[in-house]
Amino acid sequence: MITAIVFVTAETSRIPEVAEEIAALDGVSEVYSVTGAIDLVALIRVQSNDQVAEVVANRINKVVGVLDTETHIAFRAFSRHDLDAAFSLGTG
Repeated sequence: MITAIVFVTAETSRIPEVAEEIAALDGVSEVYSVTGAIDLVALIRVQSNDQVAEVVANRINKVVGVLDTETHIAFRAFSRHDLDAAFSLGTG
C-alpha cells in the first residue's frame, strides 16, 4: 500500500466544494481543511505509484477550483503506539 499526502491550493470561495469532490474520488481516503499556505490536505492510499499519478494528475487536478497541488510519498509510517514504545526503551 502506498500512501501519498497531497497539499491542495484551492479557490477560496470553493474550498468546501473542492474538499467534498476530492474526498469522493477513488483512492482518496481523507481530506482535511488546514490553516497556513495551503487549503487542503488529501491522503491517498493506493497500490502503486502509477495509481498515485492517476489520482493526482487525472482526478484531483481536474476538480474545478483546484489551483495547485504538491504531492509527497510516504515511505514509513509511525503510529502513536510505535512512538510511545520507542521513547520508553531503556527507561525505568
